Amino acid sequence: MALSRGLRCCQRIFSWIPVIIITMVMLWSYYAYVFELCLFTITNGFEKVAYLAVFHVCFVMFAWTYWKSIFTPPSQPSKQFHMSYSDKERYENEERSEVQKQILLDIAKRLPVYTRAASGAVRFCDRCQVIKPDRCHHCSLCEMCVLKMDHHCPWVNNCIGFSNYKFFLLFLTYAMVYCVFIASTVLQYFIKFWAGELPNGHAKFHVLFLLFVALMFFVSLMFLFGYHCWLVAKNRSTLEAFQYPTFHNGPDKNGFNLGFSKNLQQVFGEDRKYWFIPTFTSLGDGHFFPMRFLSESRNPLLASEEQCEDGGSDEENYILRRGDPSVTIELDT
Repeated sequence: MALSRGLRCCQRIFSWIPVIIITMVMLWSYYAYVFELCLFTITNGFEKVAYLAVFHVCFVMFAWTYWKSIFTPPSQPSKQFHMSYSDKERYENEERSEVQKQILLDIAKRLPVYTRAASGAVRFCDRCQVIKPDRCHHCSLCEMCVLKMDHHCPWVNNCIGFSNYKFFLLFLTYAMVYCVFIASTVLQYFIKFWAGELPNGHAKFHVLFLLFVALMFFVSLMFLFGYHCWLVAKNRSTLEAFQYPTFHNGPDKNGFNLGFSKNLQQVFGEDRKYWFIPTFTSLGDGHFFPMRFLSESRNPLLASEEQCEDGGSDEENYILRRGDPSVTIELDT
């Protein structure tokens, strides 16, 4: 027991190493650009002030989004999805698997659950003892169920999901902008140092490494950023791209695809002026997501009358208690 606790403690400590590396690279790039390049190398006053002003805007947004990606805790399922004491006792005391499945099915009928496991069973987490909401998955590293889990990112030492996916995308965006700005402004001085037009000194090595590091990070970020842009456009998570969500009629890779503009709004919100600011503006609460097509009559996890307990949100109650037997969402053209 003590050994497992010690290993877990070491794992938590070592998990911060990638974050420390990125932080040190950020701090070094700040010193190299501000002091070695702008203050000690550039002689034109206007160019110096312009570079410093734009650089600090890029650096602040880069650091801000990185901070939010690291320290925004992942959202977990609400108490509504946890098994009650009586249900938990009944489930654990039952030895027959078929009866256990029926117990979970009876609980799921009271919840806004539309997806199921690949086997067709209710998605249930034995570790957290919760009925998993749609798009929710258990993270073995964080040891919790995470709403709309995308992936666990070692570079932010955090689970990327519903609560911080927007911050993660903005972090990639501003990291790329930061790298492009540094590379484009450092290039001319890199050439001057290389051609011998500027004297050798400490600044030379900082400028050379600034360009190489900026280009290296930009190339690696470009592919990751492009992949996540594709995911957002399709309204999928990384996990859903590898294993399509399963509905009553089988797997459907476009089950949550509402059209390009509505897919963007799901992550960034409806007010565009907040899209590029690292504040939470994603739609919903992470427990229910609008779908391309939803038919209650085709989903055995939903009852026809009482769909949600009184503690549910207004949005869920409206969707689940309305008289229309089907809910459709118009796609963008």
